[in-house]
Amino acid sequence: MIDVKTARDLVLLHSAKPSEVLEVIIKDALDFVLAEDVISKIEMPPYRQSAMDGYAINGFDDTPYTVVGEIKAGDDDNPNLNIGDAVRIFTGAPVPDTANTVIMQEKVIVHGSKIILEESIQPNKNIRPKGEQIKIGDLALAKGTTIKGAHVGFLASLGITKIQVYKKPSIAIVVTGNELVNPGDVLPYGKVYESNGSMLTAVLSELGYKNTSVVTVEDDYEKTKKALNDVIQNYDVVIVTGGVSVGDYDFVGRALKDIGVEEIFYKVKQKPGKPLFFGKKDQVSIFGLPGNPAAALSCFYVYVYPLLKKSEGACNTSFPNVLMPLLTDYTVKGDRAQFLKARMQNDGVEILDGQSSAMIRAFGDANALVFLPENTKQVHKGQNVKTILLSVK
Repeated sequence: MIDVKTARDLVLLHSAKPSEVLEVIIKDALDFVLAEDVISKIEMPPYRQSAMDGYAINGFDDTPYTVVGEIKAGDDDNPNLNIGDAVRIFTGAPVPDTANTVIMQEKVIVHGSKIILEESIQPNKNIRPKGEQIKIGDLALAKGTTIKGAHVGFLASLGITKIQVYKKPSIAIVVTGNELVNPGDVLPYGKVYESNGSMLTAVLSELGYKNTSVVTVEDDYEKTKKALNDVIQNYDVVIVTGGVSVGDYDFVGRALKDIGVEEIFYKVKQKPGKPLFFGKKDQVSIFGLPGNPAAALSCFYVYVYPLLKKSEGACNTSFPNVLMPLLTDYTVKGDRAQFLKARMQNDGVEILDGQSSAMIRAFGDANALVFLPENTKQVHKGQNVKTILLSVK
């Protein structure tokens, strides 16, 4: 059995490198990873720009100014202002080259075509300089950036319509177990509704991974072997839930070995998710997650997600984490490292009830995992703990 750090390091070490590059239009680029640096071909803003509604003036003192025109956003006027001249100007409009400041309208008294200033002149106040945000030839976005909505807006503002991104991995989810019944069917005694497949598909979609498929297989060695062999031939990443332990009807480990999957590790000193498997066959990564839903989801967040991000060339491969003060005391059972469903609030982080590996309900209220290292016995209210934020938005 290995520790959490060793397991995480091995996952990243054996992650497949990104290979195929796609060209996508920026509106379809959300959650893809940039395959090359994006360099700006324009300056932003492309001209001196007013940051306020007000008056652009060629100022020299506080005596009345004469309003000689008006410039609104989108106009291409660049009038020559003499000393003592002003133009009415609106937010986003180009500031004349001969104007040296913009006075916000609330600081001006208007008398017909004359204005009197109620504040002293400060050179270049309320003027966004040309190229203030970015200049021609500057790096706009770096290779390895995961594209978010704000990035799309930024790229559009630079006139960029298409970018090069890495293709996302295809993912197969193999769900095992004789006890499983599809939601909506009659639930016989001794059966449970299957939830791991739909849960992982939804979480993957939420994180930007749409090319997924779910395969359900009974606890039968030959059927398990065939199902695993089929998906390994056709997908980049395989996630198996259930059947990875050592019970009489847990066939996943033996089937993986028999079809030539190299075991990188099996079992991690953690709770939940001790019977975690990770292996490789050629360039395909295979995870064996516990069948209990909460354990499966915890392992997905901690191990599978980083591999997916690494395999598509992302600079940041894990969820962000911070130190947060605990809102209550917590006593640890056992000596394994703990990943605890938690909710982060403004003043700290709360460890939630329902920590059993079979209890998925608490994950609906969770927005974080609290990580407690091996051999932690108790943590106290106010103590800072590592808090993994389950969001990349």
